[in-house]
Amino acid sequence: MQYAILGDIHANLAALEAVLESLENEVIDQILQVGDVVGYGAAPAESIELLRERDAMVVKGNHDAACAGELDTRLFNPNARAAVDFTRAELSRDDLKWLANLPLLHATDDCVLAHSTLPDPDRFDYIQSTSEADPSLDALDRPVAFLGHTHVPVTIMRLIDSPERTSYTIDREIDLEETTVALVNVGSVGQPRDEDCRAAYAIYDTATQRVQLRRVDYDIEREADRIVRAGLPKMLADRLFLGI
Repeated sequence: MQYAILGDIHANLAALEAVLESLENEVIDQILQVGDVVGYGAAPAESIELLRERDAMVVKGNHDAACAGELDTRLFNPNARAAVDFTRAELSRDDLKWLANLPLLHATDDCVLAHSTLPDPDRFDYIQSTSEADPSLDALDRPVAFLGHTHVPVTIMRLIDSPERTSYTIDREIDLEETTVALVNVGSVGQPRDEDCRAAYAIYDTATQRVQLRRVDYDIEREADRIVRAGLPKMLADRLFLGI
């Protein structure tokens, strides 16, 4: 089985199209997506349509929940709130229902998919340290879980050689045969925050038990222009060039 795992898209159509184009050269059995399909970007309906066309398995992110009316946006920053208002106005009733019906967690035979943490996925807490990862590692009943939310690609794991210790790596290739459990944050398709502006995604090959974290260039100028023309805050366009 070979999975493609897509990070947070945030309605960045050019980035999503570039990732999907790169996958045309791969034998992919299933596309998984870690949530936040919408928010920040100017092409929410188009992004949803592409995922639905490909029968992708998608879990719910905090921006998806906010746009579906399930999450209070008072804790969102002003730019994020503006994007939620824009997205709600742009999406059809069917698209909003699709967002509302997304699960918070999904498990295949080979992995678990979540936006943030496994024990309390509805809280949308961030995992930014090994200690913050421990509850999710303890709850993991598969070899690996794929996450998003922070927009920073990293793997937090427990190695077979020292299962009592939680460690991490930013290596781009992970051998799961060396781990007991692992949380792989695949980064972000549409809004990377690791100072690398390229779209991020991953390939998981269950036969080799290897995960590859990949990047692909996309037309940032085109997407930034789309955001500005939509009347969204210009900062949301500017940050795409910086990967922050």
